[in-house]
Amino acid sequence: MRRQLFSTLTATTLLITSAWMISPVRAQMNCDTNANSSFEDVYCDAKTFVKADDDLNVAYQKLVKKLRPTDQAVLRQTQRAWIEKRNKEATGTDSKVGTVIYLSAALKMTTERTNFLNDRYRECLSSGCQPSKLR
Repeated sequence: MRRQLFSTLTATTLLITSAWMISPVRAQMNCDTNANSSFEDVYCDAKTFVKADDDLNVAYQKLVKKLRPTDQAVLRQTQRAWIEKRNKEATGTDSKVGTVIYLSAALKMTTERTNFLNDRYRECLSSGCQPSKLR
């Protein structure tokens, strides 16, 4: 009971803190319309990337559940290599600000990888998993 009360209080505190930190302008911002500033562009791009990354994780988890353990290991290895490649290709350095993340490149690569994983999942469902295509 005490643990449940602590969890409820913690969740309530986080909700109140989060609500306090979000400004009314940001809460009303609609990323489906044109953003009014570079800051809004970055906010919307980041929001889109987070959604794409969530979709990638769902696709990966669905596929991994369909594979044999040896094929899961192959997928895990290729996924880690892909993440390293994406991070390298979507990151740069600027002499004034340091590290720069190219969200549009990261988003494009993430969406392509999600499509790849979903294609492999559909293959597993229709004609059986083809481990050779995981590489």
